Amino acid sequence: MAKVEIDGITKIWGDFSCDHVVALEDVSFTIGSNEFLCILGPSGSGKSTLLHIIRGLEKATRGKVTFCDVVDSKKPLSNLVFQEFALFPWKNVLENIAIGLKLRGIPNAKSRIIAEEYVKMMGLNGSERKYPHELSGGMKQRVAIARVLANDPEVILMDEPFASVDAQTRTTLQGELLRIWEAKRKTVAFVTHSIEEAILLGDRIVVLSKAPGRVKDIFMNDLPRPRSLEDRLSDSFRQLYQRAWELIKEESDKDEGESLSFGK
Repeated sequence: MAKVEIDGITKIWGDFSCDHVVALEDVSFTIGSNEFLCILGPSGSGKSTLLHIIRGLEKATRGKVTFCDVVDSKKPLSNLVFQEFALFPWKNVLENIAIGLKLRGIPNAKSRIIAEEYVKMMGLNGSERKYPHELSGGMKQRVAIARVLANDPEVILMDEPFASVDAQTRTTLQGELLRIWEAKRKTVAFVTHSIEEAILLGDRIVVLSKAPGRVKDIFMNDLPRPRSLEDRLSDSFRQLYQRAWELIKEESDKDEGESLSFGK
């Protein structure tokens, strides 16, 4: 069953003069209930813009986003994990995690209990009283993810959440996200430019073209769950990687072709 329907989304920046830019064009797909969907594409394909439209932070020029199968109308429809953490610097770890709960009017005592649960889940024990400036990049992103999980939205949107951390931390966070998703089975839309990350995490992968972003392909990821980081060594993983790489490479080849044509 579809949880979110993205129908004909087009986003044009500018006033339709010669300076306007088409970021997305007629993008349509669904996100299934309890599905981990990865959105993959080259830089400039409108991946982040699409997530912002789903979240309601940007307005589509054309098309619509529909949330279906809403279980609890008191919960937020979606929350977004940003690439740059977006923590409140004047609040400590526990307060940052609990902020969404408090904004929804959940009593302080209950908010604290829920926040403490996600402190443990994200391996933040001992850092509850620390402030963002006292944390590493990886720890900050753990807090950002814990804040969204604690708020329990219908859909979790993640905009390249591991792009700002080092490679080792990124691998660790990928493994932890796999573990948490297996436990919670939330509906997730995860934007990435990493083919390996998309295959490791996703149930389906939506590949966008270079700007303007269009749906180039959507394919199932049949790697069995539960998954681990070791799955990256399997033949099935390599085959999926090759398929995705060929799709992305076609977009890179277009750029090279256009550059050569311009030079003539």
